[in-house]
Amino acid sequence: MEVISINQADREANLNNEDLLVASCLAAAAQGDDTAYFDLGVAYSTGSHGVDTDLVEAHKWFNLAAVAGHDEAATCRAEISDEMTAREIAEAQRRAREWLSASTRRAA
Repeated sequence: MEVISINQADREANLNNEDLLVASCLAAAAQGDDTAYFDLGVAYSTGSHGVDTDLVEAHKWFNLAAVAGHDEAATCRAEISDEMTAREIAEAQRRAREWLSASTRRAA
């Protein structure tokens, strides 16, 4: 029998909750929820909620949120753009277009 400390059990429970948070944001994003887009941008820009820091993904989600009308998203996108190369920004924009294209096909 494996003995798990209380702290380890708490960490594992938090990781499961973080996974659920990202999964629920992705599900809401698939429905076009601008707050979910923004929350995913925050998660990827800060490396929180169980995801690694990925500025390309963060830019993609902030871009989608800004296009959808989220008030803070354009500011956050601009802030992380300062830390990115032109190639990374282009990749983020490509991924955002890809997401929009795929979500349009799903809705049809």
